[in-house]
Amino acid sequence: MRLKITHRTEYRYDAPVQYLLQRLRLLPLSGRTQTVGSWAIKVESAREELRFSDHFGNDTRLVSAEGGQSVITVEASGEVTTHDTAGVTGPHQGFAPLWLFGQQTKLTAAGEGIRELAGTLGQGTEIERLHRLMGAIRERVAYRPGTTSVVTPAEEALALKSGVCQDHSHIFIATAVALGFPARYVSGYLMMDAAVEQAASHAWAEAYVVGLGWVAFDPANGISPDERYVRVATGRDYSDASPVSGILLGQAQEKLAVTVTVEQ
Repeated sequence: MRLKITHRTEYRYDAPVQYLLQRLRLLPLSGRTQTVGSWAIKVESAREELRFSDHFGNDTRLVSAEGGQSVITVEASGEVTTHDTAGVTGPHQGFAPLWLFGQQTKLTAAGEGIRELAGTLGQGTEIERLHRLMGAIRERVAYRPGTTSVVTPAEEALALKSGVCQDHSHIFIATAVALGFPARYVSGYLMMDAAVEQAASHAWAEAYVVGLGWVAFDPANGISPDERYVRVATGRDYSDASPVSGILLGQAQEKLAVTVTVEQ
């Protein structure tokens, strides 16, 4: 499937910006599940300082701004041809060792709720248990924007029984790690059937299964990602793979507007 994607982020400030540094992870890479045909990242009112591949293999760019800008925009756009691999994304690669993805983080630490969820999955093959985990998260945690934030841990989101795709992904990772699987977070895009324009990018999770490699699961939608998904960045949790993050010096208050369009 050939997908056309535009991801625009606009920052507006109510006072001149003293200094801003943003980290961008917005470039999808070609691999087993996708082939990137063309891609461009445009930044207005800021300049690129550095470009590198981080230890998770993500294309990473640092951009900065200073001198009183009031509006800064970042736009990533291009075309990607995707391939349905039944969720299997392939062997482990990159500088980060596989064991690193078996460690807990602040966002994926297992508490009583995560351990209880892990204990409900029963017996079966590894793939069967992971699919049960995906289904259980979708049943227990309703998709409800505004009830969590980017710093909400998996245990808290599970207790709230609500959240967004990043919360579903963190719960999946926390439980998979508690079960002994290396697991990681994936940020990217999803072509939705009901709407071309979206308010945010998407996120899902992957678990490492011996003999298969990394296998993807999207608890928010209850499926393993197919040709409607485009992978951009991976990491242990949201903080490792977020599309845009950074720091702002000064007293300016920030207002953020994000628009994402994904269409065939």
